[in-house]
Amino acid sequence: MADNVLSQAEVESLLNAMESGDSKPSTTVQSTQTSQSAATKAREKITPYDFKRPERVGKDQMRALQSMHEGFSRNFGAALSGLLRNIVEVKLTSVDQLTYSEFVFSLENPSCFNLLTASPLEGNLILDINPSILYPIIDRLLGGGKESSPVSRRPLTEIELTLVSRITNLFLQEIKAAWENVIDLDLQVVRVESNPQLVQIVPPNEVVVLTSFELITGDIRGMMNFCIPYNSIEPISDKLTSNTWFAYEKTESTPQTRLQIEEQIDHSIVQINAKLAETKITTEELLDLRVGDIITTEHDAHMPIEVSVNGSLKFLANLGAHKGRMAIEIDQTLEPKANK
Repeated sequence: MADNVLSQAEVESLLNAMESGDSKPSTTVQSTQTSQSAATKAREKITPYDFKRPERVGKDQMRALQSMHEGFSRNFGAALSGLLRNIVEVKLTSVDQLTYSEFVFSLENPSCFNLLTASPLEGNLILDINPSILYPIIDRLLGGGKESSPVSRRPLTEIELTLVSRITNLFLQEIKAAWENVIDLDLQVVRVESNPQLVQIVPPNEVVVLTSFELITGDIRGMMNFCIPYNSIEPISDKLTSNTWFAYEKTESTPQTRLQIEEQIDHSIVQINAKLAETKITTEELLDLRVGDIITTEHDAHMPIEVSVNGSLKFLANLGAHKGRMAIEIDQTLEPKANK
């Protein structure tokens, strides 16, 4: 409303125009209002800066962190599935920067709040695992079934902390692999707290990078948060670019991931085709074929035949019979380079 109020000079100009019958002042007023409208649009493009939440990590660094942890989430999900002998899906939900106090007050209490060191980075890092997913995982490690049970709202016992260490060690192993193209980290768990508000690794207004993951197994889901203070990664910020994560995709698979893949494909159905022989005939010869006619081929009856698995040439085999049924006997396994 304030932008539509005329100044004293504009009011006097309008009164003079009405007395003299001149229309030029109205044009002046219209142009003044147009300039005020343009200034208003210019002000709308201005983004307010919040000094309480300064964005200290650049967009390129944030994209690099997101790409690195997307690859980590896939590998950690596979490794965790191998540990639990059950499919666990790990999804990267967000990579944000906020203040440490905002991060701490967003967590549940009690929780599994792991204080980490990551030499040669300075300071401490945080790994928080939500009880809604942690207790079902512990139950699974103790031999429980897939049925979900009410989540306990209490601190972890000594036995449960020992079981949780298997999960956190798996996390540290995979996060080390995710970061190896940026820096070689030596990750250790310093201590585990149940109340996040009792741990203050940086001042409350210090900026941290929060990477959040969602863990899903069956009908159970929960969050896992990885918190990195900005002052810890500031010395290596120039190494955090979008190109640092490419080689992570080429890392060797772990025994856990290989075991999981083997378990998934063990019961897969594949199609096997044994090609007895092949030849060419004309359409006229094909139309003249009758029952009892013989088609000759160049394939020797005593030579092995080709066996394909899902369309890929895999074996050489001999024709025969087994228990009154036609069969083939594998004679040789072909190398992948021999596949057509």
